[in-house]
Amino acid sequence: MSIVRSALTIAGTDPTGGAGIHADLKTFQEREVYGMSVLTSIVAQNTMGVEAVEHLPVSFISKQFDAVWHDIKPDAVKSGMIATIDMMELIAEKLKDSDTPYVIDPVMVAKSGDPLMEEKSRAVIRDLLIPLATIVTPNVPEAEFLVDFSIETNQDAEKAAKYIVEELGAQAAVVKGGHLTGEAKDVLYDGKEFSYFTSERLDTKHTHGTGCTFSAAITAELAKGKTVKEAVEIGKAFITDAIKYSLMLGKGNGPTNHWGHRLQGLPNSK
Repeated sequence: MSIVRSALTIAGTDPTGGAGIHADLKTFQEREVYGMSVLTSIVAQNTMGVEAVEHLPVSFISKQFDAVWHDIKPDAVKSGMIATIDMMELIAEKLKDSDTPYVIDPVMVAKSGDPLMEEKSRAVIRDLLIPLATIVTPNVPEAEFLVDFSIETNQDAEKAAKYIVEELGAQAAVVKGGHLTGEAKDVLYDGKEFSYFTSERLDTKHTHGTGCTFSAAITAELAKGKTVKEAVEIGKAFITDAIKYSLMLGKGNGPTNHWGHRLQGLPNSK
């Protein structure tokens, strides 16, 4: 009898379904793990931007977490939008003694540029949560905040990934290269060596939720027992297909296609 693996996402919502827990649960399903969620914030957003954010009480977030953990303990956990210091302190307390793989997608702004995290919270995620992480998955702007220096080249990305591990305390970090020029190269540092994951750069604006989807795919693979390097490699292929076979939905930056990996060989629908 096969064992069903499970993954938990701790994040905010997206009523149009492209980012946040909606993207995470779709990704878990596509990667064949049982998906669960703990809501942190309810976000009124769409492909054009964020209109309003309401944070749930920390006491209720705690109850959600305990309801999951005491019944169906996940094989891996990821966090996305963790907007306040109180939320971060709660998650740190819940996970500090756990050996469950923990993926941090340090969500700070929406694709539209709208802030999703309080300014003071950005420093706390760096100091409190990142030391607990199995892997951190920042894009270039997020990595620049974490390391406090400019990232303009692949060499800078290497330096940043190494800094997140050796100075901030994560077990591994993958700095995504989507904001850099040239190939879409992601740089992984696992505390021992660098690995590189390259894909074609696709000409599309439909990239809403890419960070959520990529980190969720990594989380799913860690839940299935893959190594960090294997999980990142699979996650990179998954998000590349999700962007390549985009759905052309919405009036702004549309969502990625979470079943894009099933469309190999079809024309690019960008």
